[in-house]
Amino acid sequence: MTTVQLRHGTIEAGGRTRAYTLAAPTGGFDRLLLAFHGSGLDADRFRSFTRNTFDTVPGTAVAYLDGFKGNWNDARLGSRFPARRANIDDVAFTAAVAARLGEGRPVYAAGYSNGGGMVIRLLHERPDLIAGGAIIAAGQPAPDNFLLSPDLPVVPRPVLLIHGTRDPIVPYQGGPLPVWARYVFRAHGALLSAPDTAAYFAARNGITAAPVTSTLTAEVSRTDFHQPGREPVRLFTVHGGGHTIPGPVPSPAVMGRTTTDLHTTAAIADFFGF
Repeated sequence: MTTVQLRHGTIEAGGRTRAYTLAAPTGGFDRLLLAFHGSGLDADRFRSFTRNTFDTVPGTAVAYLDGFKGNWNDARLGSRFPARRANIDDVAFTAAVAARLGEGRPVYAAGYSNGGGMVIRLLHERPDLIAGGAIIAAGQPAPDNFLLSPDLPVVPRPVLLIHGTRDPIVPYQGGPLPVWARYVFRAHGALLSAPDTAAYFAARNGITAAPVTSTLTAEVSRTDFHQPGREPVRLFTVHGGGHTIPGPVPSPAVMGRTTTDLHTTAAIADFFGF
């Protein structure tokens, strides 16, 4: 069994001192995975929330980043949480961590909920920082809710998406968050549906072939956007799944059902070829 060494660190970025937790295999690693937590968490609580499952990705060091007061300045124009109000430069934070800890190795990003929104921002604003992105329980902002300029140059990247059809916070079918969630999470504006988010990134990657959907289990289906010479996009749909990270660790019941038919970290490793 691979053993992991933990290191807590700080770094100066965007005029602030930011914190992260690095979980690195003691035998060395081939790549760095940046892990962005959901709203209300921090690096250590997100690692605990997932019971360290991200630490098990083969040959990979995982940098769990700390958001500002539990949040990320993501790609939604309608965000109203502290990171947006304080105009926190989370992109600069990401760049600084990637440079320090990646040390020339490939860097990937995975984010859950608000953290998934941060990965979406990176894929648009700084795709040079990451070799690919995994987006869990988050969606591409609708055009009138998109913070960034539509004129940013497109750099194709492989994108993995995972979303539950009964997500009580970020609806699988898109649109705005439920009224209560808009109040609690201070996030407004519409998102694309999970299938439309996948199609959006496939179009950015220049994929014109029709997607192929496969039923894997009663709870999980997979839709692949694939074309030779193009970066792929894959969407795992968790039928009946909630606002959760699929795998062996159940989320709190209020988040909805957590399937064990799909393990998120294994899906990440398989899709990106770790």
